[in-house]
Amino acid sequence: MSEAIPHPRETFDWAGDDTHERAFLDALDYGRLHHAWLIVGPEGVGKATFAYRAARRLLGAAHEPSLGPLGAAPGHPVSRQIIGRAHPDLLALQREPEDGKTRRGIPVDEARGLPEFFSKSPASAPYRVAIIDTADDLNPSAANAILKTLEEPPERGVLFLISHAPGALLPTIRSRCRRLRVSPPEPTGAAHWVSDKAGVAIDDSQRLLAMARGAPGGAWRLASEGALEADRVAGELLATLPRTDDATMLAMADGFRGPAGAMRFNLLFDRLADRIHAMAVGRVKAGEGGVSLDRWAELWEQLVAAPGQVEAVNLDRADMFFTTLSRLKAIG
Repeated sequence: MSEAIPHPRETFDWAGDDTHERAFLDALDYGRLHHAWLIVGPEGVGKATFAYRAARRLLGAAHEPSLGPLGAAPGHPVSRQIIGRAHPDLLALQREPEDGKTRRGIPVDEARGLPEFFSKSPASAPYRVAIIDTADDLNPSAANAILKTLEEPPERGVLFLISHAPGALLPTIRSRCRRLRVSPPEPTGAAHWVSDKAGVAIDDSQRLLAMARGAPGGAWRLASEGALEADRVAGELLATLPRTDDATMLAMADGFRGPAGAMRFNLLFDRLADRIHAMAVGRVKAGEGGVSLDRWAELWEQLVAAPGQVEAVNLDRADMFFTTLSRLKAIG
């Protein structure tokens, strides 16, 4: 049985190696703690989990060695305050608010509160800590609003900026942060971790890790969203081309309604795109190419772009599905 996926502030164990944790601790122990850290790496690899682990250490939580270099005791008062979002010296800016409503990004008003937060002395901890999850979600105005904090390092203040795509951030943000990369962990250990968390067989956890490009948190999330079933459906659909069962396709399209349907739609298109990419790579290795391969590449681009297009202009998901199905049949 899969565990419910906790927020990073509630996550105390660790699936990856400890290279970046030791780099952070070295800076802390030797008095070289930078005031701003840009935490980079693939999505789902544990960047936000690292930020909260580091925050617990800076805010005074007791060390728990069994949970790694930055491991903290879950029952310590500091840990409990962070879980309850009640620690006075921790500020978190994130796209998804606690009420679950969807926002396009981190509002500029929240970003403007960062200098005021750091202008105050720590209330109960050695440091004040802020986490921006993610800096990719800062619009231009919000990004400019945090520059004051980066340009004027706060005394006893540390800022963690999480980014999946640091190259898209303002150069002035990147240049004022110390970069710390979180990389995908060793595959065997990650597969067992995902198997335990998601409640799936090792073979399935390895498939999920492949879908998530080696990121254990991403693999766990994909398992909870039904990615294994979506991958099976995508494989069966491609295997039947150019013939498909009309009733089955209609039932599938009907399942794309509502928020849950949006997730199914996105997962199916992701798995179709991934499988088509693998097929195209296989053809290239076999020495095949020409017009047919170009058409597969074009279809792959359309599959990748489709979920964003549907969201951006409020297209009907069923219509997009049948349009894509026609294109699949044409080159199937």
